Amino acid sequence: MKIMRLGEPGREQPAVLVDAAGGASRCFSLLPLTNDIDGRFLAAGGLAKVREALAIGALPLLEEAAGLRVGPPVARPGTVVGIGMNYAAHAAESGAEPPTIPVVFLKPSNTVTGPYDPAPLPPRSTRYDWEVELGIVIGREASYLDSVGDAAACIAGYVTANDLSEREYQLPGAAGQWTKGKSLPGSTPLGPWLVPAQDIDGGALPLRSWVNGEPRQDSSSSELIFDAPTLVHHCSQYMRLEPGDVILTGTPQGVALSGRFPYLQPGDVVEVEVEGLGRQRQELFRAPAAAAASGTPRA
Repeated sequence: MKIMRLGEPGREQPAVLVDAAGGASRCFSLLPLTNDIDGRFLAAGGLAKVREALAIGALPLLEEAAGLRVGPPVARPGTVVGIGMNYAAHAAESGAEPPTIPVVFLKPSNTVTGPYDPAPLPPRSTRYDWEVELGIVIGREASYLDSVGDAAACIAGYVTANDLSEREYQLPGAAGQWTKGKSLPGSTPLGPWLVPAQDIDGGALPLRSWVNGEPRQDSSSSELIFDAPTLVHHCSQYMRLEPGDVILTGTPQGVALSGRFPYLQPGDVVEVEVEGLGRQRQELFRAPAAAAASGTPRA
C-alpha cells in the first residue's frame, strides 16, 4: 500500500493508493482513521490500522483523487536529517574519501514540499544541484538505541526524496556551510507516497535521476556505505528522533558537482525516482528577490 496526502498546501487530506490486478489503482480516503499522516498517527500504529481497514473494506473510495495536488506523504516533520557522501562514488566525484562514520547535517522542516511542486531557484544561485535520495520515515521514538536491530524497528517506511543543494553556499570558500546550501525554500521534495517498511526492501532499491529527460544518476540503495538501520542507530546517539521525522540517506554519483553536467537553470525539469517509491518531477523557476519595504514606519 502507498500512503499519500492530497490537496493544496496546508489542506492535504490523508489517502492510501492500492494497486489492483491488471495495473489499475484505487485511492481510498483515510479520514475515517486520521486527519493527517503525522508522527502521532505513525506512533499509534496507524499503518497497521490502514491495512486492517482495507482488509474489511472500511475506507471510502476517494473519487476526486486524480484531480488533487500530491503533497509530501508525511506532514511537516519535526526534523529532517541529511546524510552526506553515503555512496563511495559520490564521495569520489566530490573530491573526498568515503567517510568512516556517517556525515550528518540538518535541514529545516520548512524546506519540505510536494513531489510535483515547482522548485524555486534562489535569486542569485548559480550552482543549484539535484540529489535523488532514499528517505527514511521514523515511526517510533529513537534515542540512544542499543542496536541496529532496535533501529530497524523504528523505521515506519520509505519515500523518494530530492535534496536540492546550492553548492556555492554549501562548500568551503566565502563562508560556505552545509546548512546554508541545504536550507533553501522548496529544496526537499518528498513523495509521491510513503511505502511501509514491511512492504519493501529499503536495502535494494534502484535510484535514478534525469534533467530535461537526460539521464544523470543510476545506482541502488544496496550501494549505501551506511544502510538505513545503521543510520537510524547512529543518529539516535546524538539526537532524539521522533515519529514523523525524516532521514535522507545520501545521493549516488551523477550530480552537477561532478563537473560532468551543468547546474540547474530556470525552466529545467528535474525528475528523480526510487523504484517502488514513485517518481518526482520539478520544474525550476527563478525566485524573485524580496522587494524593498515601502511606506513610512509606524511610530
